[in-house]
Amino acid sequence: MAPRAGRSVAVRQFHRGSLRVLRPHYLDASGQVTYAVVNPGGGYLDGDRYRTTLVLEPGADLLLTTQSATKVYRSPHDHTLQETDVRLSPDSRLEYLPDQLIAYRETRYDQITRVAIEPSASLVLADVVTPGWSPTGEPFRYDRVRLRTRVSMAGRPVAVDNLVLEPGAQGLDGLGFFEGYTHVGSLLVIDPRADDAALADVRTLLTERSGHLRAGATATPVPGMAVRVLGRSTPEVSEAIEAVGNLLRERWFGQGAVNLRKY
Repeated sequence: MAPRAGRSVAVRQFHRGSLRVLRPHYLDASGQVTYAVVNPGGGYLDGDRYRTTLVLEPGADLLLTTQSATKVYRSPHDHTLQETDVRLSPDSRLEYLPDQLIAYRETRYDQITRVAIEPSASLVLADVVTPGWSPTGEPFRYDRVRLRTRVSMAGRPVAVDNLVLEPGAQGLDGLGFFEGYTHVGSLLVIDPRADDAALADVRTLLTERSGHLRAGATATPVPGMAVRVLGRSTPEVSEAIEAVGNLLRERWFGQGAVNLRKY
């Protein structure tokens, strides 16, 4: 991605296999480009391997999403792997706002995200994990979901989030885990504008939504924050994550709420 004549554009685009990228959209007059990734196969299957690479040149501005939820089906023989590598040049910006990940019965899914970011760049990275339908009606029938995100700056790790969900080994219903909640959302923000005031506003917003949720936000070692949300439905968790992202969009970039108009 690179800025051209006031708008960000893809200077090189390539795909092979199942994943595709839909044509770009511009949701407002900021010049930020929006792309959606689609899996025509309808879901991730046993042993599938996917890799996405994003390179943002100086000043590029990208909002990346998915066309629909990522569905991960049974993995009885081999785990499913999604790898994403991101390089953010000075003054570039990435908002990665995929729809929820749905983990079905006997899923073994690993997601590895590696981000190399410059101090002046901006990153907003979201994830929501939802338990898929089970014949027994039990919420945690997947075997393992592992989401590992590593952000480095000048070759040094500045944020690592390693979320591992193994219902059979951990007892996710119990104390210190989900404690009756079934869905989890995460938002990782790295941005030079992230200060104590921004973190306080995010915490206030999450507190206002805490009726059916449990949520928290903490500062990262470099300017930024990590947000985690527990809930009992995809909409309420997703809406809380989106609300935080929208608050920061307006505060730092003067943009309105994201309206992806997928349906």
